[in-house]
Order: sequence, then C-alpha cells, then structure tokens
Amino acid sequence: MHTFLSSKLFAPLLSGIVATFLSACQPETINEPPPGVTADWPAYGGTPGGTHFSRANQITPDNVANLEVAWHHRSGDYREARKSGASRLAQSSMQVTPILVEDRLYYCSPFNRVISLDAETGAELWAFDPKVNMDNHPVLTHCRGVSSWRSNREGFCEHRIFVGTMDARLIALDANTGKPCPDFGNAGEIDTSEGMSEHQPAEYGITSPPAILGDKVITGSMVLDNQRTDSPGGIVRAYNARSGELEWVFNPVPPGGTARNEDGTWRSGTTNVWSIISVDETRGLVFLPTGNTTPDYFGGHRKGLDYYSSSVIALKGDSGEIAWHYQLVHHDLWDYDTPAQPTLVDLVVDEATVPVVVQVTKMGMTFVLHRETGQPVWPVEERPVPQEGAVEEEYLAPTQPFPSHIPPLIKGAYSADAAWGLTFWDRNACRDKIAGMRNDGIYTPPSLQGSVNYPSNAGGNNWGSPAINPDTGVMVVFTNRLASTGKLIPRAACEDNLQAQTGTPYCVETDWITSPLGLPCSAPPWGTLDAINLSTGETLWSVPLGTTRDMAPFPFWWIEGLPGMAAPMMTHSGLIFSGISNEHALRAFSAETGKELWQGELPTAANALPMTYQIRPGGKQYVVIAAGGHWSGGAPPGDHIIAFALPDQVPQR
Repeated sequence: MHTFLSSKLFAPLLSGIVATFLSACQPETINEPPPGVTADWPAYGGTPGGTHFSRANQITPDNVANLEVAWHHRSGDYREARKSGASRLAQSSMQVTPILVEDRLYYCSPFNRVISLDAETGAELWAFDPKVNMDNHPVLTHCRGVSSWRSNREGFCEHRIFVGTMDARLIALDANTGKPCPDFGNAGEIDTSEGMSEHQPAEYGITSPPAILGDKVITGSMVLDNQRTDSPGGIVRAYNARSGELEWVFNPVPPGGTARNEDGTWRSGTTNVWSIISVDETRGLVFLPTGNTTPDYFGGHRKGLDYYSSSVIALKGDSGEIAWHYQLVHHDLWDYDTPAQPTLVDLVVDEATVPVVVQVTKMGMTFVLHRETGQPVWPVEERPVPQEGAVEEEYLAPTQPFPSHIPPLIKGAYSADAAWGLTFWDRNACRDKIAGMRNDGIYTPPSLQGSVNYPSNAGGNNWGSPAINPDTGVMVVFTNRLASTGKLIPRAACEDNLQAQTGTPYCVETDWITSPLGLPCSAPPWGTLDAINLSTGETLWSVPLGTTRDMAPFPFWWIEGLPGMAAPMMTHSGLIFSGISNEHALRAFSAETGKELWQGELPTAANALPMTYQIRPGGKQYVVIAAGGHWSGGAPPGDHIIAFALPDQVPQR
C-alpha cells in the first residue's frame, strides 16, 4: 500500500528541509566565553564550613554543554585488588578534592603522596612521598584532602600544606617546594598515634584533611570499624601550625569519665571523628561529626561510653572544651555515625538571619542546629522506636530524634510486599528474604534472626555531604536508597571472615539486601540528587543519579539512579556537578530544576567532591574532579585528576 502526502502538508515540509540544509552550510557564530569572576577553593569543602559552593559563574546552564577536557594529570598511585599471602588487599579508592591557593592546586594521592599542580595547565610542580607502607593497609580507603595554612609572611614554610596519613602522621610541607618544614614537630611531622593504646597499623590513621583555625591544625582519626571493644580511642588533637606543639586534646569520654586507661594511654573504645571537621573562624568554634562507639552493632558493654556517639560536637577552638553537643542517634547500634561535614551557613528563620549548622545523616534526616547553642532551629521530636528482637545482653534507647520541619529524604517502610526484581523469580526471592528478617521499621535492632537496616549503614546521606547555596538556602545532597541487614552471630559460631566485635558475645554479619541477580530488592532509583529549601522545608526536586551502563551488560543499561558514593558541588551560576562511585561520568544539572545539562566521560568512576575555580579575570573557570574508582563498587582503580573548561571560542548554534 502506498501513502501519499497532500501538497498542503508537503510544501511546508520541503521548505523546512531546505532551510535546515542552508543553515547547516552557513558558518556558526563564534563567541568567547563570558569573563566570569575570580573564585578560589582554599579548603576541602570550598569554605571552612564546607558549603561546596563557589561564586564562579563563567560556566552557566546555557554554555555548560560545551565543556571539554582542559588538562589531565596522573600520579601513578593506584592499586589493583590482590591477595597477598593469607590477607587480601582491596583496590585503591580516590576520594580526594584538591584545594586551590592563588595559582596552585594541592592534592594527595591514595598512597598519601602530596602533589602540587599549575592550576591552569595541570603541570606538576612538585611531589612529596611520605613513604607509607601500603601493605599494612588492606583497604586503601583514601586521602580525602590536604589543608593550607599561611602566616602572612614571606619565606620558606610561611605557607604550609598539611596532610594526615594512613599511618597516623601529620606532616607539614612548604607550599612552594614540597619540602618538609623542619620546625614543625620532628623534622616536619608528628606521630599522632603517640599515647594511643596498642593497635595494628591498619586500625588507626588519618583519612580526612585537617581543619585550620587561626594558628591551630586540628585533626581527628579513622578507627577501623567493628573489630573490638578496646579499639584505639577517638582522640581529636590541636597542634600549633608552626611548631607542632600539642595545644589541646579532646577524648570524647562521658562527663565525669576518665580520659585514660590504667596504663596511661588514652582511653580505648571512645567514638572517633573520621569525617571532615568544620570551623567557624569568627566564633572560634570547631564542629566535629562523631562516629558511633565501637563496635557498631552491639552496645551492651558501653554503659554510657557512647554519650558523644553519632553526634555533632562544638568545641571552643582556643581550649578544646565543649561548647555544646547534640546527639543525632541514641545508643547507635546501626552504624548510623555522623558521616558528613557539618555545613555552616546563615539561614532566614522567621524573618531573622540565624547562624546554623546543617547536618545530614545516614538516616536521610536533616538536622538544623543553632551554631552558637546547638539547639534545634525547628522542632525535633523524640519518638518511640522498636524495642523487640534485641539479644538479651543488649539495651535499647526507647526513643530517637526525628526532625519535623524538613521531612526525611527516605520515606515509608521497607516491606516484603514492595519487593522488586527484574523477573518474577528474583522478585519472589527478594520477598522471601525480606519476610525472613525482623523488620519493624527504622531502628529495628540487630538480631540473631537478622534485621532489616533501612536506610542502610551507607545512608541515606554519607561523607559526600551537601552543597548549600548561602544566598538562597537551597541544599542539594546525594541520597542512597538501599537496605542492608545486620545479623548477630553467637561468639562460639563466629568464623574468621566475619566482623569480629571482640569483647562482646557476638560477631556480626552485614550485607546488602539483594536478589539472586545481585540487584537491590527495592525498586529504583537507588540513588538520587535531592534539592531542599532549608528555610521552608520544601523538597524542590529529586532526580536519579547515574545509570547502569558501566555496571551491567546490555540490555540492562536502562536503570537510572545508582547506589554508591557521591558528592555534589554548586556554583553561583546555577549548576550542580556530581559524579558517583559506580559510573564513569561527571554530570552537570540545573540547580533550579534538576534537569541534566551535560555529561563528561571519565576513565573510571568519580566519587570525590568536584571543585571549581577561576584564578584571574581574563582566565577560564575550571571544574576539577578526581576519578579513581572505589573499592566497594565495580569501577576499576585509577589515578586521574581531570579539569574541564569551556573552549576558547564557543559556537552559538
């Protein structure tokens, strides 16, 4: 059968084709990028309060689609997963965000080498190797960043770059040469494990950048999860930035408790501060996001030792004394530690400007606290939580805090009836798996039967932290939407491969709740970018982040919204940039609508926080991302620092 077009339809169609052909033959209009404003990135989160926000505005929603690779630096520092004798060594992970001071970038590699680059060309200026023994660290989690201190004088080591290492050293380097500063500590470094209780090298180290407050360098530590009740204590220390002299120590023991063990070492088992510390330079305050007291899934032995666990703590910067603290999870048994940097902004509340701390959590709840008092700016309700199913040696908190102004980012129960799968077979398997566990809602205690942990111990929100526009009070944060399980195993039945929790009656087995095909048992999206107006509590938009293209074989590329680790960055021009740990891409979104505007291909996944800068009025704005994969996902390890910028001339189409 033939189909014919009438002359009334055919004429405009033909004229349209001719017009398109003629326009294609015409030269494109070429414009130079707009001038933009100079903008730096002097601290890990962009500011000492971690807003992930930049005033840079040369790259806009209208031209972001023209971004191209400007330069690419490789350190050579990465490790493939391997088995070494009786132990396994995980692949390296790259979670670093460079900082920019004047015209230089500074960053650390997964091997703790510190490298300086020319900010406009990516040329390597110097590199320093602290010679960490990588074989002592089965999981090369990261070096998330370095910090900058300046004395406002000229000369050697008057500008210092500080880095913490996996083997617990704090090192000061001259920013111009990369040489250690001889007047700091012992020839440029301090052993922060001094005075700690006995431990293995992998149990204690520094993974996050130190905080700088005046002439003080302040650092917490990573303490390996779930190993034993007498793990090294979670000490926070402040050192003089020039001499390295110890100025104060904070050991988070409960009020009236003793800060030291009987042998004089710092008290074991206290909660640590592994994530990023914020400072308020005007008020002289230091804000700590605390972990949960070891081990994670049993607390019958704690007897109040977790008083400061899973909290935000404000310390007085001059003395280390507590100004206030606010606990986000009481008697935490779910590894719901405070993972994200406390974000410092001023918000309009009841027509008044209020200095606040915004704290996102693994529970997907957002707490907004007054920066000077620690009191909630809006009501927080103590609500009853599940009390059944715990082992007999455990005790439970009867209530947990729930913010009421900003709704939780993860809503609803995780039920067997809502199980999801690609086929009837794996959907039914998911339903049976969920039905076989204790599942009484959020804060269901770990049990011998196995309990649903929803949100999972990866979040909700994790160390990627939010981006907040200080002008509008709009927050954008990545949210994992997965469930995990926690099952306690009686000590006599524990195996070597389980998480030991030595010193308690139980080891623990944790895992994702997945189908036989390895997919989550809940419907996608499993990971989203979410925008919230903090002043009104309104969710503005929520969009999936990432696709399964780099994780699954064809034809299973269509699923949108991956689980993983991600960290958004926001610009004044109205853009959000983010990668994710399971996809080889960096994306740009409209801050107003959440619409995806650009995607840049990467050699492996980028789960680090992107940063941006423009160092001179006539220069370019660069967006820089570290792409190095993550040991928890399927992306291969790497060592890539990649800068994107607009071309010298942008075609106007």
